[in-house]
Amino acid sequence: MKKLIKKDKRTAVHIVNNEILQPYNPVTVNLIGAGGTGGQVLTVLARMNQSLVSLNHPGLMVRVFDDDTVTRANLGRQLFTTAELGLYKSVALINRINRFFGSNWKAVTEKYDKSYNGENAWATITIGCVDTVQARLEIAAILKKLNKSMGNSRSQPLYYMDFGNSRETGQVILSTIGKIKQPESKQYRTTDMLPMVTDEFGELLSVSEAGDNTPSCSLAEALTKQDLFINSALANLGASLLWQLFREGMLFNRGFFLNLRDFRTQPLKVA
Repeated sequence: MKKLIKKDKRTAVHIVNNEILQPYNPVTVNLIGAGGTGGQVLTVLARMNQSLVSLNHPGLMVRVFDDDTVTRANLGRQLFTTAELGLYKSVALINRINRFFGSNWKAVTEKYDKSYNGENAWATITIGCVDTVQARLEIAAILKKLNKSMGNSRSQPLYYMDFGNSRETGQVILSTIGKIKQPESKQYRTTDMLPMVTDEFGELLSVSEAGDNTPSCSLAEALTKQDLFINSALANLGASLLWQLFREGMLFNRGFFLNLRDFRTQPLKVA
């Protein structure tokens, strides 16, 4: 007679690594992509940094990776002005943020892909705001390689947050880069690994990428591909998840799916 396995009915939760909750130095963040979503995410990161510092946390040290330059089609939907035409997007955004908030964040005018050999590839948290499946796959491959080479050192990369969207829908999904050691808990069922977005939702990402990905020549054309407010909506909801990561230290949700047309948000639970 087979022995019945008792199902654990406790609520699943992920306990955040202590290197984020009580660090000795600012938490390093690599933001990959400085376009429609990336520019919005950078702004909320700056606000978050200022708030964390006021709460006696060391705050954030952010690097923005993007080798693209500002064009007229970017004006309006993305956070650029005519004075920034021709500039690298990462440089334009970082200069503005540093002047406004008094930070010393860095711009990297290169792609974060398999050909990148710079010393800034590692960060405690990596945030991807890219628009192709290939870019996501390369980011995931880099992070997995870094995790394997660094082992259990204090400088080990810990989390990867992916932002993705189509015209009126999108998703934000948080993954761990390997396993995060969890404390014992009688009340909750702790989860040490949040699956990598490219492993769990590869098919979904391929579908969301389908369509015309050629560069837009005007704002009007760009708005036929992505709604004016989809990027800012994703950025603010994603920032709320990141804020929980820093302030509450435990996550019951690891992301969400957003439908802006129907004003619906579906949380993605920790399992």
